[in-house]
Amino acid sequence: MTEWHDLTGHVALVTGGNSGIGKGMARGLHRAGAAVAIWGTNVDRNNATVAELAAEGSAPVAAFGVDVSDEAAVADGMARTLERFGRIDSCFANAGVGGRPAPIDAMSTEEWRRVMAVNLDGQFFTVRAVAGQMKAQGSGSIVFTSSVSMSEGLAFSVHYAAAKAAVAAMARSLAVELARNGIRVNAVVPGWTKAAMTEELLESEAALTKILPRVPLRRWGTPADFEALAVWLAGPGSGYFTGQTLVLDGGYTVF
Repeated sequence: MTEWHDLTGHVALVTGGNSGIGKGMARGLHRAGAAVAIWGTNVDRNNATVAELAAEGSAPVAAFGVDVSDEAAVADGMARTLERFGRIDSCFANAGVGGRPAPIDAMSTEEWRRVMAVNLDGQFFTVRAVAGQMKAQGSGSIVFTSSVSMSEGLAFSVHYAAAKAAVAAMARSLAVELARNGIRVNAVVPGWTKAAMTEELLESEAALTKILPRVPLRRWGTPADFEALAVWLAGPGSGYFTGQTLVLDGGYTVF
């Protein structure tokens, strides 16, 4: 019987894999034996993450400077990744930016497009680029990173919430479209997770007194909470699992 947590020989691509949830996913995949390609725009964080993972395991790991909001950069990044690793068995379309909160009647078109360019267009460009390779291989696993804001109503952040709802819809559509090619597509839906992008908010008095009490497990999520989930979604253990949204929120959405 194949061990679901053994990813030896597997190649995983994680966009936004140099920090936060993406870094947690990359670390879990690498610890399970997968070769990992990381896409990120911050060169220092890219290099630091490669050094950290390389020190923890022997599987190859490399980072590429790719801005997923730029379709030409995505195409180039895909070419460089395939030149380095030869194939891509799983793709975690995770790269994202936080929205600058604003009332809908005061939100600028520039801010709307800034968030959509990365959080929605960037996921489309990434998955479009990887789908052809996975079709040629006859297999693959694609995982989008959504957010509980897709359903919970995140005031003053309509751009962020809309993008995260859209990628969950993309996952369902592509799960049907790509199933005959042996490709599974799912979305991970994180709750309140402590990372660089959210740390200031989650340490505020408002978050600690109004949000945290709504989390039944009484703690924020961490990037480490996404390690095992990434391994399962990438590997053979989830071979019959597609078209789903997996909520990882400490119980927030059910309380």
